[in-house]
Parts: sequence; structure tokens; C-alpha cells
Amino acid sequence: MQRYFISKSQLHQDHVMIEGEDVKHISRVMRMSAGDQIICCTEDGESAICEIDELSTEFIKATPKEWLDEQKRLPVNVTIVQGLPKGDKLETVIQKGTELGADQFIPFKAERSVVKWDEQKSAKKLQRLKKIAKEAAEQSHRTTIPAIDMPHSLSSLIKTSESYDYKLIAYEEDARAGESAKLVQTLHEANWNDRIMVVFGPEGGLSENEVATLKEAGFSSCGLGPRILRTETAAMYVLAAISYHFELMR
Repeated sequence: MQRYFISKSQLHQDHVMIEGEDVKHISRVMRMSAGDQIICCTEDGESAICEIDELSTEFIKATPKEWLDEQKRLPVNVTIVQGLPKGDKLETVIQKGTELGADQFIPFKAERSVVKWDEQKSAKKLQRLKKIAKEAAEQSHRTTIPAIDMPHSLSSLIKTSESYDYKLIAYEEDARAGESAKLVQTLHEANWNDRIMVVFGPEGGLSENEVATLKEAGFSSCGLGPRILRTETAAMYVLAAISYHFELMR
């Protein structure tokens, strides 16, 4: 059953009003009509099976028929800090990371990031990334859409990290040295609903200065196995490990 996210303003006492691009998707792409059913997810993570009552070019009106008890979120809250990569790699990280359960993405203006966000175009870029996250959340049947921040500097990232329970750096030099215990140790120590932040460098990796500064702020560095992963692969590795530990091994 197709899934759509709605805001609080779209949820009324006895019906749901769907607006924007979802109207075109329901009526033209999915070719639905009155009587068909969809799943609507609220901003609070609740979801309901809704029956379509009325379709127009401006809106779709639907009635909730059954509220669902869905457990789709990772047991821990994971924030992916991604050093700004080249091309469309950030879009890949957000799309696949959303499917794997990340709660938040923070682009990071690392020293070795080649890409620089144009301030005049940043709002448009962020809008596109949020659309990618929304579509990935719908496709993977999530009940929430992950948050996506504007790019952080190192200092603002450290400030943001103060509220987290565990803070890790995926560092290729640790992988080269054979470090393989810190990620496992963190997952064993973490409890449900703990907040975990993991920092990943861009294509050139994190600089020694960045790693040292982050460690001073309470981060721990870790290796991700014996192979050196591409920047767009590393976050997927960590999220898959977290899912395996908390969801498949419980």
C-alpha cells in the first residue's frame, strides 16, 4: 500500500487533506480513485490506513479507517555527519541512509571537501535533499522522515554534538591500523533511545587536525573493518551494523 507523509495542518478531526506533489502522484502516477486506500503518516510518527473519498487537481480528501501500530524506527537515534562529497554522492547517502533508518543528516564543511555550497543556492539544494529523504522514507515504509540540516562548520558541529550519548569518527587511519573494537563496544554499551552521532569525511578523508579537535570534544575514532570504504559507502556500513545489532540480534 502506497505511503504518504502529511503535516499537522493536513490532519483534521475526521479526514485527511493531501496537497502538493502527492496529489499528482496519487491521481496520475498511481491512477487511484475514490475507494482506494493509502497509508498516511503524521509528523508524530503515527500512521493510518485511509480511504480516498474525493480527488481533484488541487487536493485529495481521505478518511482514516484504521490507525496502525508500526515499529519502523531504529531502537537508537542515529545522526550521520557527512563531509561534503563531490557530485551527487550526498544525495546517495541521504537516500540509502534514510532506507537504513538514520534519524538525521548533517552535511559537514570538512577541510578536504572540494564542494562548496553556494549560499544563494543552498535553500534549493536543501529542498531537493529533503524531497529525496521523503521519497526514500515512503519507499521504505518508514513512519518518519529524517531531518536534514544546513552544512555545519567544525565548531558548530561540536556544539551540536553536546547532546549526544555516543560520538564516533569513522577514521580510515584506524582501519589501516587494524582497529575493529570501538564500534562493537559502542553498540554493546548503547541503550534503546540513546543518541549516536557518527562523522564521516569526504573523498579525501578527515584531516589530522579535524580528528584531534573532535577527540578533544569527546569523540572516539573507529575503524570500519579491514577495507577502506568510499565516503558514500561508510555511512551505509555503520547503519547496517546498527540495524543488525539492535534489530536482528535482539
